[in-house]
Amino acid sequence: MKVTYCTLSDMGDRKNNEDRVVAEQRHDDYCFGLADGLGGHEKGEVASSIVTDTAVKVFLKEGFTEFYLREVFEIAQENLMREQKKLMLEEEMKTTFVLLGINKEQVNWGHIGDSRLYHFQGKRLVKHTLDHSVPQMLVNIGEIEEKDIREHPDRSRVLKVMGMEWERPFYEIAEPIPVILGQSFLMCTDGFWENIVEDDMVKCLKKSKSVYEWVSRMKEIVKENAQGKDMDNYSAIGVWIR
Repeated sequence: MKVTYCTLSDMGDRKNNEDRVVAEQRHDDYCFGLADGLGGHEKGEVASSIVTDTAVKVFLKEGFTEFYLREVFEIAQENLMREQKKLMLEEEMKTTFVLLGINKEQVNWGHIGDSRLYHFQGKRLVKHTLDHSVPQMLVNIGEIEEKDIREHPDRSRVLKVMGMEWERPFYEIAEPIPVILGQSFLMCTDGFWENIVEDDMVKCLKKSKSVYEWVSRMKEIVKENAQGKDMDNYSAIGVWIR
């Protein structure tokens, strides 16, 4: 088994980048984290940095264990809420978060907000995470179709993020899956996936000989589709198991 990856993060047309991406290896374990900060005026980037830094610190200490994902989400939430209170910014410092862990036996991920993880097997899309957003809620109750999310006027209204008070956890952790050669994963913020459809993700995957080439091909489509739209920060992590 060989794990290769490529990270991307760009400010787009904004004055600063509130997205954060991290990738770490510890022996035969890997972790990948991606966050899209909310709040503006540099508060979002503080939030996204806190959760991704937490993911790295826990991983470098323990590796990818059975409880890694849940532990990171819980500790990151505590760290973020503590910093909010310290800075008196409880209503402003929030972030989405996607976390992926890989070891020799299994792959697992968790998410909160509208940043996504896509899972591909071979050259086929298997599934992607479902957003915690107003448009996704409308899809769930049958009022709109999934293809309508990208153009929906409320597409940026997220319902669950890190930094919100919760009595029970808002994050979702998927069931672990076995490692299989030919698996590919794409983690990305809404600034990325809103500007590329899933069919184009698959087409780029079929044409690419490396994970770097895959991410690069998708980036060009994202940039082209976002021209003239006051492009948001956009970030992605591509991961291949071959």
